[in-house]
Amino acid sequence: MFRRSMAPDSGMLFVFDSNDLQRFWMKNTLIPLSIAFITSDSLITDILEMAPLDTTTPYSSTRPVLYALEMNSGWFQSKGIKPGDTVRGIPYK
Repeated sequence: MFRRSMAPDSGMLFVFDSNDLQRFWMKNTLIPLSIAFITSDSLITDILEMAPLDTTTPYSSTRPVLYALEMNSGWFQSKGIKPGDTVRGIPYK
């Protein structure tokens, strides 16, 4: 929140207490972001593009997930990453 930029290959990993449907919004977020929702076994279920300063749109996972990874807008697409892919390096819970 309140960031004006983020380094090209930097991001924010959210680790939740349990597998559940997760919802994000962009209040006070000044830059566009992409978000990947990730299950406990590292499967990407959804990738969404999120608009800055949008206080009305919820960005939600379609399945219970344990992780969410926010990156600069378009990052996942630029790397060829899509729903159904798996992530390496995230600890299993």
